[in-house]
Amino acid sequence: MLVDDQSLFREALRTLLSLQADFEIVAEAENGERAVSLAKVHKPDVILMDLRMPVLGGVEATRRIIAATPTARVVVLTTFEEDEEIFEAMRAGALGYLLKACSADKLCESVRAAAKGTSVLEPSVAARMMAELNRLSTKEGKRPAQSLSDPLTERELAVLKLLAEGCSNKEIGSRLNITEGTVKNHMTNVLGKLGALDRTQAALKARELGLI
Repeated sequence: MLVDDQSLFREALRTLLSLQADFEIVAEAENGERAVSLAKVHKPDVILMDLRMPVLGGVEATRRIIAATPTARVVVLTTFEEDEEIFEAMRAGALGYLLKACSADKLCESVRAAAKGTSVLEPSVAARMMAELNRLSTKEGKRPAQSLSDPLTERELAVLKLLAEGCSNKEIGSRLNITEGTVKNHMTNVLGKLGALDRTQAALKARELGLI
């Protein structure tokens, strides 16, 4: 489902995504309130959500949609990357945060990743989130690292740290000189050991545990 108050942008987005054989646009909404109603009816797998819209903004719409349709994966797609909007959107339940300036390939890749439950973040956004977590950790006092019942291996910890920097699986593989398939295996182990549902939750939990 596409949610944006600019009809021309929605049309361009629909045209682009419709070219993908594995995508189907089930609904479009011009504001958050309409998006909440349509999400209940169509139950889309992935929702591309703008933030600043009339009637009801993207953050509150995301919060209501997740509450009513927990299986929906909301990916924010916006022009803005102000810290407060980023944090509010993620707290509301958004699985990812992309900028409208991203490439078509990046957008399509992110939609597919979101459909599988994988968090997608612009590198700059991931960096800001980690900076905020560091700020909060400093403010509250550094917490000692807590042990896991099944500790992360050295390689898994390396993958986790790069994940927290916003690196994709391909980028992590390149940095660690391992295949993308191996990265995915390590990622599965990391999520399982941390009890996290996605990459964003893993990064947040790792910070709470003092692992990164």
